Amino acid sequence: MEPTSSPSSSPSPNHNKTSFASHLKNSCLSFIVSIQEAFRYAKASFVGQAKTITARNEKEASEAELETSKKQVEAADAAEDIKNRINN
Repeated sequence: MEPTSSPSSSPSPNHNKTSFASHLKNSCLSFIVSIQEAFRYAKASFVGQAKTITARNEKEASEAELETSKKQVEAADAAEDIKNRINN
């Protein structure tokens, strides 16, 4: 019997194009997620600053600062989760 090559053992000519297109798509999606993260982070900062400025006492000001930090961390965590799902 003559050895035959299976289709899965030799790369197809479109494999590189598909791989590049997939990589480009993932990169673009990651970039969009990064932009969303930046907007969420900025929004949390502005809202937190407004709440801190309008706070009536020290307790409200510290609560506003904690909430700001929490929202910023949530924005970063959400973006990281989305990027991990994109790359996997």
